[in-house]
Amino acid sequence: MRLIDRRVPASVVCLALGSVLFVGSVFAQSDPAAGTWKLNTAKSRYSPGPAPKSNVITIVVAGDTLKISSQGMDASDKPTSTNYTATFDGKDNKITGNPAYDTVSHKRIDANTTEQTRKKEGKTVQTAIRKISADGKTMTVTSRGKTESGKTLNNVVVYEKQ
Repeated sequence: MRLIDRRVPASVVCLALGSVLFVGSVFAQSDPAAGTWKLNTAKSRYSPGPAPKSNVITIVVAGDTLKISSQGMDASDKPTSTNYTATFDGKDNKITGNPAYDTVSHKRIDANTTEQTRKKEGKTVQTAIRKISADGKTMTVTSRGKTESGKTLNNVVVYEKQ
């Protein structure tokens, strides 16, 4: 008795794989935080101050991974820059460029909201909630904790999508 050949044609495998990759890229692009965001100093509140003169955040999403970089000018006209890569698994990720903390972890609360835990030498020093507006044009980051000098931090920072 002869067995029936049950091998799947290569074209079907390619079509299935392509569909999975396409769906994955659609979900990655649907993250409302992806893109370039410019600080709106007039709508932001920094405590303690002073507020930076400028800041631009770029968020690139690839699957479950975020690549975040920011560049700006502080209140004294000194350039600022932070860079890191993170996922929404709650694990600590190294961050460069911020004297207040050296790791950051992310957790997704809902489609438009994430929670960030910022640590210095393994100790939590700040938490931040990032909310993207329903229309996707505004990102508000509310940070609480301590500055690198130990002062109480309570910032509400507003960014506009570019």
